[in-house]
Amino acid sequence: MTDIQELLLSRIRDVPDYPKPGVVFKDITPLLADPAAFTALTEALAEISLRNGATRVVGLEARGFILAAPVAVRAGLGFIPVRKAGKLPGATLRQAYELEYGTAEIEVHAEDLTPEDRVMVIDDVLATGGTAAASLELIRRAGAQVAGVAVLMELGFLDGRAKLTPELGGAPLDALLTV
Repeated sequence: MTDIQELLLSRIRDVPDYPKPGVVFKDITPLLADPAAFTALTEALAEISLRNGATRVVGLEARGFILAAPVAVRAGLGFIPVRKAGKLPGATLRQAYELEYGTAEIEVHAEDLTPEDRVMVIDDVLATGGTAAASLELIRRAGAQVAGVAVLMELGFLDGRAKLTPELGGAPLDALLTV
C-alpha cells in the first residue's frame, strides 16, 4: 500500500449499521476535514484527469461535487455538475438508471459539453456502477468524449467495475482505494 493510500484509508471512518442494519457506511467526512489528506486526494485525482487528457471534470451529485470541484481547479479544467433530475434550470439531458430498488434519473446542462471535450467523471465511491454508467451515457449524448472515471474508493464486493467496464468503451477506471 502506498503512502497516499494509507493516508486516505486512515481518514475514512466505518459507520456500522448505517443507513440500515448490516451495512457498513464509509464516511469520508474525516478525510475532508483533514487538509493534508484532502489535498493529497485532490492532487491525485487532478493528476489522473490530466494524464487522461481531460478538458472537463464532471462531479456526480452529491459527494462527487465535493471532490470534483477542487480537482477541476487544481487541474485547470472546467467543472460540470451532474445532478439529480429536476435540480438544474434550463435545457438539460436526462438519463434514467437502475437502483437496487427502483430507478433514478440524473441530468446535465445540454450546452455545457461539446464534441471537443474529453470528460473525466469523478465520484467518491464506485458501488454498483449505475450512476457512473448513466453519467457516461449523458456525456456521450451531449457529444463529448469520455476521458475516464476516477473514484476515491471502489467497493470491490459489489462488482461495479464489471458493470461499468463495457460502458467505458476502453476509457480507464481509476480507484485510489479498493475496499
